[in-house]
Amino acid sequence: MDEVRFAVSILQQEAHALTLLARGLTTTFCEIVDRLYNVKGRIAVTGMGKSGHVARKVAATLASTGSPAYFIHPGEASHGDLGMLASDDAVLAFSNSGNTAELSDIILYAARRDIPLIGVTRNADSLLGKNAAHLLLLPLVPEADPLDCAPTTSTTLQMALGDALALTLMRRRGCSPEEFHRWHPGGSLGRKLMTVREIMHTGEELPLLPASSLMPEVLMLMTGKGFGVAGILEKKRLVGIITDGDLRRHMGPSLMDKKAKQVMHPDPIVVSEDTLAVTALRIMQENKITSLFVTGEGKPVGILNVHDCLRAGVE
Repeated sequence: MDEVRFAVSILQQEAHALTLLARGLTTTFCEIVDRLYNVKGRIAVTGMGKSGHVARKVAATLASTGSPAYFIHPGEASHGDLGMLASDDAVLAFSNSGNTAELSDIILYAARRDIPLIGVTRNADSLLGKNAAHLLLLPLVPEADPLDCAPTTSTTLQMALGDALALTLMRRRGCSPEEFHRWHPGGSLGRKLMTVREIMHTGEELPLLPASSLMPEVLMLMTGKGFGVAGILEKKRLVGIITDGDLRRHMGPSLMDKKAKQVMHPDPIVVSEDTLAVTALRIMQENKITSLFVTGEGKPVGILNVHDCLRAGVE
């Protein structure tokens, strides 16, 4: 129990520090967002030690949310990697003390070339604090480490500020789910953001017939296309659907003499091409159906089967 209480106290200290950080944000944050939003090049994110690990993560988060960014190691920068830093870039530097020796070359390089420098530190009187065009000050709180030595609370604050900057920039850019998917095509994020357009069947695969078609044609179509459904058209618009259930409900001696319009279920459930595949799968599950027509302006452009979603890893 002592260890649990100790762990809880660590989390409470860091949570308290985050609350202080949130309360202390000023319009300077908005100025920094404006500056980064208008950067014509990329955002070079840097830091040394634990702050460097934070910087790597922040650079990745910025890039994955629509703000082109890269990490530049301050030690390597002093040995040639400063050539990565272009005149139309901006620098976002993390340093708790603000006086990290390895950062000095990047700081001075940016100052000499009028490259915007945004500093994240708790020391406004430091080398970073004095040379930064814009400064985000961390609250003066001790590290959660009982010795007040190991970077803990300070890196939590840096990470949170990096997230706040990246997501505010993402919001400013009006990033859409489609754009986010383009940057995350793999893994669970890619599957979560996959659209119906990416996995639907199109063209000759679509089981479509005019409303005037006789039921023998409908049955042949349903069997031949393999979806177990038929879309019924009037003036190229989808006006109904015939499923195995509709066939059973109309089963009788006169079924083969009927036209598709007499058997179809009107106003079928449809989705658009831009619908997320996970949403389409949920619609099929909730309505206990196995296929969905995809329409645009009332006209069928595709069909999606529940198995298409499952094969694509959508769940």
